[in-house]
Amino acid sequence: MTSTPGPALEIVDLHVEVEGAPILRGVSLTVAPGELHALMGPNGSGKSTLANTLLANPAYTVTSGRILLEGEDVTGLAPNERAERGLFLGFQHPEEIPGVSVLNFLRQAMAARKGINDFSVLEVRLQLLDWTKRLGLDNNFSDRYLNEGFSGGEKKRNELLQMALMEPDVAVLDETDSGLDIDALRLVSDGIAEIRKDRPQLAILLITHYQRILEYLTPDRVHVLIDGRIVESGGPELARKVEAGGFDSFRSEELTP
Repeated sequence: MTSTPGPALEIVDLHVEVEGAPILRGVSLTVAPGELHALMGPNGSGKSTLANTLLANPAYTVTSGRILLEGEDVTGLAPNERAERGLFLGFQHPEEIPGVSVLNFLRQAMAARKGINDFSVLEVRLQLLDWTKRLGLDNNFSDRYLNEGFSGGEKKRNELLQMALMEPDVAVLDETDSGLDIDALRLVSDGIAEIRKDRPQLAILLITHYQRILEYLTPDRVHVLIDGRIVESGGPELARKVEAGGFDSFRSEELTP
């Protein structure tokens, strides 16, 4: 008898404070392997706090609750330890790193993720050439300095390039659609779909303020986060409800602190 695999990502009753102020007030959600979940919410709802907490940013203090990756409690682990266990975070605002090429950065990141110290430049370059083509990037992209002089769309597709080569089990994409025009949004959405096709077991938590990216990527589940709590979860139709009525339609007196 074949057993059903457990959740790839499980967040259990998570409470988080920043400088003593409570931001997340009991967030729980589960993402199974191969699923794409969208987490939607207005500015200040706690979306970025959740992303930073999953990254283990020390400025965000977990006061109670747990974060599990494939059943392992990683709540107390450092960012690099979570990454080694298969967690990837795509940043909303990727930073520029002058003097470090995309190729060298990815070579080091892949070595840390896969526990291989002698990744050859040629091996990484061959994989890069394959994925830059699949993501619609220029062949010389790998020799540019990381995010330096990149357009908004290039920065977001560079995050996807990292995700493709590092082969995580769980990817958290923090407002990947922010700041993109319609053409760049389509390219980023196509890139996410391409990676999912290559890695069908990849679990994705897509954090977004808008419904528009979900016109290109159909989520398995949608969660609405208001004032640090998930107030409603449902299928793709929930995103359309957000688009039609806005986030104010989800607020209630129960959410008042």
